[in-house]
Amino acid sequence: MLRAILSSPINFLLIAAPISWAIAVWAPASPWVFLTAAISLIPLAGLIGLGTEELARRSGPAWGGFLNATFGNAAELIIAVVALRSGHVELVKASITGSIIGNLLLVLGLSFFVGGLGRRTQKFHRTAATNTSAMLFLGVVALVMPAVFDLSLYGTLNARPPGIERLSLWSAIILIVAYGGSLIYAFTAHRDLFRSTHEGAHDPPSFTTTAAVVLLATGTLLTTVQAELLVRTMEPALVQFGFTELFVGVIVIALIGNAAEHYSAVTAARRDEMTLAVEISVGSSAQIALLVAPALVLYSFAIGRPMTLLFNAFEITAIALSVLATSIVVTDGESNWVEGLQLLSVYLILALAFYFVPAASVPS
Repeated sequence: MLRAILSSPINFLLIAAPISWAIAVWAPASPWVFLTAAISLIPLAGLIGLGTEELARRSGPAWGGFLNATFGNAAELIIAVVALRSGHVELVKASITGSIIGNLLLVLGLSFFVGGLGRRTQKFHRTAATNTSAMLFLGVVALVMPAVFDLSLYGTLNARPPGIERLSLWSAIILIVAYGGSLIYAFTAHRDLFRSTHEGAHDPPSFTTTAAVVLLATGTLLTTVQAELLVRTMEPALVQFGFTELFVGVIVIALIGNAAEHYSAVTAARRDEMTLAVEISVGSSAQIALLVAPALVLYSFAIGRPMTLLFNAFEITAIALSVLATSIVVTDGESNWVEGLQLLSVYLILALAFYFVPAASVPS
């Protein structure tokens, strides 16, 4: 197990975890606590993914897909749950937005760009990609309708009528049922369309089942600890670095929560395994939109801090444009480095827009 952990260069960033604890003891108000905690979450997300993959290899294709669907975005879910408990609802919404657009534009764009260097074109499974894009469109509908409801009836996104909460709650249930239907399809058809494995399914296991469970549990526990530290020290970091909560959620938290998957997708693309790279990036976005976000809505109602699916105009536009751009480039089942550059350009433009949005101008 130790050899498997040390084989990934990202895991050397685990040293940031004890550093964050030391800084938290000696200078609890320092913005460097936030920075080091954020860095430590990058390899921890990878450890959760590694433990999940080892269990998935022993479970067959159907249960393997289920395990990856359940734990594929565990780091993002843990960070969001901690933030919800602390009352940072808008931060959670921003991180959902960032995870979707980051996977669709940044990860897929980097995969197309890096994989396409030195090659004329690359091919991938078009049916799997278009099916996942269709599921993403369902997520866009669920995010757009609360805003349309508010704007058409009240002329503003700040009305917050009781109907918005009920619409969000029932939409979340529908999205989870729809995602469950996709898993049933994967079980019956033996096609893990939403599987986000980092290596081939036929690779031999690296360590025992017990070691995989221990790794998964340890990674989850440490991720929870670091997420608590990250959220608790966010305020001084915002002041020090000049970031808004919207930018931190959309860009920073989304990047650190998905860093391990980013690395795996780009590595797969460089090996010319484009079907795997597309499944990692687009499939992870589908998990966020149809499983993680609805689960967070249900959790928020359970703890008495209702989070609706009413996102601000910037977030809705960014998600819709990302899904549209992805749908355009995956329809032909081929990719090249120019398409990757175009997706990366869209992501950078959106990131700049989120950076320059003043905190006071975004409806809360």
